[in-house]
Parts: sequence; C-alpha cells; structure tokens
Amino acid sequence: MTDVIPQASIARSDPSSSGVSHARAAALTTGADYWTTKEVPDIGLRSLRFADGPHGLRVQNDENPDHLGLERSAPATCFPPAVTLASSWDPALVEAIGAALGHEARAAGVDVVLGPGLNIKRSPLCGRNFEYYSEDPLLAGSLAAAAVRGLQSQNVAACLKHFAVNNQETDRLRISAEVDERTLREVYLRAFQVALRESQPWSMMSSYNRINGVYASENRWLLTDLLRGEWGYDGVVVSDWGAVHDPVAAVNAGLELRMPGRPEDARVSGALKNGLIPPVVLERSAERLLRLAARTTQDSPNLALDHDTHHELVRHAAAESAVLLTNDGTLPLDVSTPRRVAIIGELARTPRYQGAGSSRVNASRVVSALDALTGRLESGGWVVDFVPGYHLDAGAASAELVQEAVNAARGADVVLLFLGLPGAYESEGVDRTSIDLPEDQLELLRSLGPMDVPKIASLSNGAVVTTAAWRSSVNAIVEFWLTGQAHGDSIADVLLGDAEPGGRLAETIPVRLEDTASFLSFPGEAGEVVYGEGIHVGYRYHDARDLAVDYPFGHGLSYTTFSYSDLAVSVRPLEDPIAFEVEVLVTNTGIRSGSEVVQVYVTDHCCGVQTPPRELRGWKKIKLDGGASEVVRIPVRRADLEHWHSGVGGWAYEGGLATVHIGSSSRDLKLAADVALPGKAIVVPLNQWSTFGDFMDHAVIGPQLRALAESRGGFRGRIGDLLGEEAGRANVLAMPLATIVEFPGIPLEPGDLQDFISRQNQ
Repeated sequence: MTDVIPQASIARSDPSSSGVSHARAAALTTGADYWTTKEVPDIGLRSLRFADGPHGLRVQNDENPDHLGLERSAPATCFPPAVTLASSWDPALVEAIGAALGHEARAAGVDVVLGPGLNIKRSPLCGRNFEYYSEDPLLAGSLAAAAVRGLQSQNVAACLKHFAVNNQETDRLRISAEVDERTLREVYLRAFQVALRESQPWSMMSSYNRINGVYASENRWLLTDLLRGEWGYDGVVVSDWGAVHDPVAAVNAGLELRMPGRPEDARVSGALKNGLIPPVVLERSAERLLRLAARTTQDSPNLALDHDTHHELVRHAAAESAVLLTNDGTLPLDVSTPRRVAIIGELARTPRYQGAGSSRVNASRVVSALDALTGRLESGGWVVDFVPGYHLDAGAASAELVQEAVNAARGADVVLLFLGLPGAYESEGVDRTSIDLPEDQLELLRSLGPMDVPKIASLSNGAVVTTAAWRSSVNAIVEFWLTGQAHGDSIADVLLGDAEPGGRLAETIPVRLEDTASFLSFPGEAGEVVYGEGIHVGYRYHDARDLAVDYPFGHGLSYTTFSYSDLAVSVRPLEDPIAFEVEVLVTNTGIRSGSEVVQVYVTDHCCGVQTPPRELRGWKKIKLDGGASEVVRIPVRRADLEHWHSGVGGWAYEGGLATVHIGSSSRDLKLAADVALPGKAIVVPLNQWSTFGDFMDHAVIGPQLRALAESRGGFRGRIGDLLGEEAGRANVLAMPLATIVEFPGIPLEPGDLQDFISRQNQ
C-alpha cells in the first residue's frame, strides 16, 4: 500500500499536479450520492464507499438511505460502543475490535468507516455520550487512536468525528459553542491532537455546530491553520451529512468532501470560474482524495468472515469493560449450591446493548441476560423466576408489576435486578434532562429495598445514571453500559464469576445533576452555549470544588484486591520527549486473578496558569494472578504536561515542583512523590497594559526600569507612599504601567514606556 499518488495515474493533459482538471476537481468536492464519492477512472480515482460504523457496520441498500438509523441495514457484528470500551482502559483491546470491524468493512466493500467518535463528555446529559469515550482528553484520544489503528490495519479508513466541540444534541445543527482558546485547545481539541499523534486517521469528519460563531465545516482556522498547519494532517476532511451551508466557504476553509452528494450542484464550479476559489485549493483537495483511494485499496473481494470469533471478542470486551461499582462480597455468585433466584427487570428479557441513531447496527445475533442466566443456572439445579417489574415505555410505575416483583423476591435466595435506560431515553438528536433512572424503576427499587434478601443490580445505559438515592438498598452494582450483541453471555460471565469485571470509570458519576460543571449553561440559549466552566470538565471540576461524587473517575472494584508500594519517579532531561517515568510495585493480595488500572495523576505547584488539583497523565492496565506482583512502569510525555498559555499564544511547561500521584481513581490515590521537573520559563511580551509588576519582574526591562527611576530621584508622591506599604505595594504592582506614568511624582514619561517595550527582547 502506498501513501503517495502514483504518478502513472496522472493524465498528462490536465493542468493540476494531481492530474485532475480544475473543473473535475470542483465536481469531486461533493459526493456522488448518499454513501459514495465520484470516480475519475482515467486517473485511477475510483468511487469510495462510506458507511456508519463506530461500533459496527451499518451498510444500507441504495433504495432508502438515511443517516439517522431509521432504515434497516445488512446484518453485522454489533461491538460494544465507545462508552463501554472506554471503561476497559485497554488500547490493545480497542485496537483488536477496530481490526475486527475493519475486517467486516473490507468484506462489505466499505472504504471509509464513519468513526470513532471523539467528543469530550462535557455533560452527562448529552444524548450521544454512548458514542464517545471520556471526559478526559488524554484517555479519549489514546483509545480513539487505538480504534483508528485497528481499522486502518485492514486498509479501511477511519473517519474521526466530530471535529470539533460537538458536545450536545440540542440544536446541534446550528448551536455556537462559545469557548475560550485555552479551554478549546486543552480539553476539546487535545483529544483529537492526541489521536492524530498516535494514529494518523486517513479521514476526519467536521461537525454540524458553530465554534465561536463559525460553522466547523467552514472554519479555516480549524480545518487549515490548526489541523494542517499546526498538526501536519494529510488526510481528507469530510462534512457530517448535511453540515455544509456554504460550499464555497467550506472548500476555501479546507473541506475536501461535502456529503451527501448532489451531482447537480454547480456552486463550486461557478465560484472557480468567478475566481472565488483559488485553483490550488482544488488541486490539493483532489490529491488528498486520490491519496485516500490509494490507502484504502480493496484487494480481497471474497474475504471470509468468522462471525463466531467476532462474537466472542464482543463477549470478552464487554466483561473487560464492566465496572463493579460496589460489592459487599455478594459477587461473584456462588453457583455450587443450587438456590432460587428472582430475575427482575424487563431489561433482562429485552436487552439494551447499543445506542440509537446513525450508529445503530442490525446485529448478527443477540443474547439476552435472561436466556444466558436461565440456561446456565438451571443446568446447575437452580430455580429461576422472572418478572418484568416495569415497562420500557415511559410512564408511571405499574403497581401490579411491582407487586409481582416483591412476591418473587420474597421467595428467592438472591435477586438479580436489571435496570437502566430504555432506548428512548438517550439517542442521537436528543439530550437527556435527568441523570436518574426512570421513575418506575426507582419505585421498584423503593419497594424491594427494605427486603432482607441479597440484591444485585446490573445497569444497562449509554450515559451515567446516579445511584446515590438507592445504592445502599442493594448489595452490589455492576455498570455494564451497552455491551454489544453478546449481552447476556458477558453479563452471566461476570455475575457468575467466569470473568472478572475489568472496567474502570472513564467518566465521573455525580451525586446530582446540579453538581456537574456545565449545569448552569447546558444546553444554552438563543443559538449559543457558553463553556463557562473552562478547563474544569468532569473530575477536574469535582476535584477543584472538592464535591462529593457518586463514584469518581477511574473507579472500579475487582473480585480481588491490590496493594501498591515502592514508588519511584525517574525525571528525564528537558530535551527528552518523556518528562518522567513512574515505577511502582503492584501486588494482587487476593487469591483470584484480576486486573488493575494503575493511574498516574500530576499536581502542578509552579504553573503560571490555573490548573485543576490533579490531572490524568498516564496509566497502564495489568493482569495478575492471586499473590503475584509486577513492577509497573508508566512513561509520561512532556507534551501531555503542557498547558496553553494565551499570553504567549503557545504550549509550554514551566517546570518546577510537581506531585506525582499513583492511584486506582482520581480520588483513591495510593502513593505520591514530590519531584522537580525541568521546564522553560514563560516570558509574556510586554505592552503598555502590562502591569508595573510585569515590567519590574522582566529579566531585561526590570533592572533598566529600576536604574532609570533611581537616576531621576525615585518614586515620589502617592505612588511612592504606596510602594512603601505592604498592602499598597501589591496594589501598585497590579496597575498597568501606562496608568502609573500619568500620576504625579513618577520618574517616568510616556515615551519611556515605548522604549522599554521596544527593548524587551534585547
């Protein structure tokens, strides 16, 4: 496979370097139809086929295409969505699933899979959170990169989406995300930057929304200055379906492909003729499309698929991603002695295993939890009773169903509760209004809570639900998220102890919606949503405010226990891209084998910008047999320590004292070490509105200013008096120098100010 355009494919008579005439290049900027691009056979540019598929292919026939998941599609493996895989904290697992998905895409003749989704979980209410990984940009970006690597290992292009700041479904086609540059770069763009650094996706999708007033698909700063200029991206940018309002502005901004196609649309060709689009822009666009076609060459038209292997991969991944939130020892169930179990909850019979919208997969097979558990328990002599307990349709609780559940629980030795969000509660195009379970499920819990029988709650949902009001009434809670098609088998594996719950939370579960950072501004009004919380998203906000949470970021229990010891931090020289490496001894102190996610958080003590109490800077997932130990080494990149400094318009890490924490969540910190890290001093350029203190602290200007003032008799009058007082001195140092020079008794003239500014870099 080649990453360059074969020169043999270039027609000698065409004026552009790609071999495509300007007129044909203009035509290529829009697709041929709903799912394919146009072809130019004489230069080797074939038609490319797109398909939805962040967690499984949605390949449709050409009769009733749509991008909302309304029409049926061909059967395919439904893998766990991003919300689930993120809890695995396992890039290798995510990459394996990406490769399996890519394998199915190649077999179906698909060139570009529209995924993974990489938007930050700003609010737990976002209806599409099931398609996204995390509230943390480093974790989200690294896992998305793994998915991209897996897909592209099969010569199928990933299409990283939605670029950028697409964090809600309400008014998503036109909302303007109003966000400052530091927040934009450190939180919402950083995830994409990490993904590009670790994978180089061959295509990216621009989002529907506006960013500070400009549509993403028509935003030259985003698509050209940043993406290509700063980040060096060489792939194709395709619009979300119907996201382009001005095709000419989009092409000039750096968008290669507008979808879906409208072959009759001549706006770009007309703009070319009228000089509104530089020909070089279209030449580069055609070159990138040719490169994408070369990268995705389909050389296996009769590729065989092993559906059983893919199904087992789904089963394994779902267990690796299941998060054991709380457990008093009831789990795993001891199945050696036959007992009576009451399985309560319609979600046990009617599985919720994927989200709704454009990512909906026509699963090749689905196993319910009720079927999987009944088969395995009854074969061991257990008696299984099932009652639905509630309806999946929204509405008031059914007193009859609740009473049936109470009766079943009264005669049982253990109760397995299946709770979660019905599909109508979260979907593409609609945001939630609450983080609670549906009221009929809460009523069921209130009725069962006082009963003296062990109760285990299994959750199926694509976004967080708070358990604060009811968790004390159950003995264990497992957050299974959306498991993919091996739903029942993976749940049975975990509950019966055949698999360990290997997941850790990739997002905070708050106690109340009111405790979330975006509560006051989500989802916005009058076409704008203000990101007023700044960089304090997710655990950064909760930790900064020291708020109680339901379960913290990174949390997850195991069927065994672990201890941490012998922490060592090795600091690297400034020129090394690795800032430091953490080494810690982790021991499985139980008898069962189990996995642990060793997490590294860093607290900056000498940073010139405001920072959260701690931020995730690295992690490693390990598996240990009972009694075994492992020395875990985790490198931390210098780039991942950097902050955006608006004063200098760039990334920097100043170095100084930092605390390196090792823990199993953002709140469960086991060990810590203070280290001195090398960095580069930040020198903010001086101007007339820089403070007196800024001038006095400047390495070059400060001594000159003091010397000049002394030669003219020093500071007199009221300013001089204030400088002699402790409180007054702080007041004066905080004043702009341009203001101070206007006071009487100041040994400086306005002209001196300009001289100092011009000499600051000498």
